[in-house]
Amino acid sequence: QNDNLAQAGLKNSCRRGLRSGAMARKESRRVILAAALLVAVCYAASAFVAPRSNARGASVQMNGGGEYTGFVPDMQRRQFMNFIVIATTAVPVLVLAGGYIYYIIPPAAGGGGGATPVGDIDGNSITVSSWLKTHKDNDRDLVQGLKGEPYYLITTPDGVKNFGLLSVCTHLGCVVPWVRSANKFCCPCHGSQYDENGKVVRGPAPLSLALSHTSVSPEDGKISMSTWPETDFRTNTPPWWIK
Repeated sequence: QNDNLAQAGLKNSCRRGLRSGAMARKESRRVILAAALLVAVCYAASAFVAPRSNARGASVQMNGGGEYTGFVPDMQRRQFMNFIVIATTAVPVLVLAGGYIYYIIPPAAGGGGGATPVGDIDGNSITVSSWLKTHKDNDRDLVQGLKGEPYYLITTPDGVKNFGLLSVCTHLGCVVPWVRSANKFCCPCHGSQYDENGKVVRGPAPLSLALSHTSVSPEDGKISMSTWPETDFRTNTPPWWIK
């Protein structure tokens, strides 16, 4: 009987120990959760720091303005927000500035030192024989020239002239059409005019159309263009399109 009583006491002691251990584990979990919550609150509060002025000054500002909160963002976060504001503002400003600069500065023509075959609207090479089938003497028509830009070829009875004209207006970069009835290149945007060789004869365009050399290959008859680095024969001035 004594042994039975001893065993029952031992079981009760074990049960109490297990209950105490469970309660201790629950308590430790509560402590850990409370500590984690405290850390999170401290981290969130670190976004703001108290001003360096004294409490009386802060109270006066609150009472006087009615908007002073007593807290301001710390320096690191303020710098980060300033960076975001500047970055988002700089993008549209740079785009607008780039557009204005592109239109103010005359477009530069040119290409590599070697000859570049001209192409039609699909980029296919053009031979002088195929050109003469669809163009008459003194016709001017656009082709893909240096750097893929639109150049005028000037037709002669047996081929093309030894120079081409960049069709980009030197005022604001419009493509200038050839007006056969006026025997001029007339810009429809702002009224600039160029003679049959691309020399500016009426503003507001400040410069003549850029020149390029044209040549015909003796092997396959393909028409090519190359940079014109010499003096502009129309104005007897250095080529402005060479930078």
